[in-house]
Amino acid sequence: QVQLVESGGGLVQPGGSLRLSCVASGSIFAINALGWYRQAPGKQRELVAGITTTGNINYTDSVKDRFTISRGNAKNTVYLQMNSLKPEDTAVYYCNAKFLSISGIQTSWGQGTQVTVSS
Repeated sequence: QVQLVESGGGLVQPGGSLRLSCVASGSIFAINALGWYRQAPGKQRELVAGITTTGNINYTDSVKDRFTISRGNAKNTVYLQMNSLKPEDTAVYYCNAKFLSISGIQTSWGQGTQVTVSS
């Protein structure tokens, strides 16, 4: 199993920046990909950005050129640098890991961290 703990959320004004961090523990050697999802009130959870162990990265269109996903040197940490934040970025942000297990590919989620963009 893989456990995830996020940090770095908060309240920021439009145009501001935040950096989210996620630390994975447990079977980190089995992780294939790490990512960030978000869920706004009344909306479905959506992928924001993802990064694989081979370095492939993808972003949802609404955050391209504003958000940057990266992995730490220890490979068990993933960051989301969020710049030029907009009110529509307000959501609970969840860290996600996809990892190999005896049962196949499984998914773990962090507890979520609130990001609020408001003046």
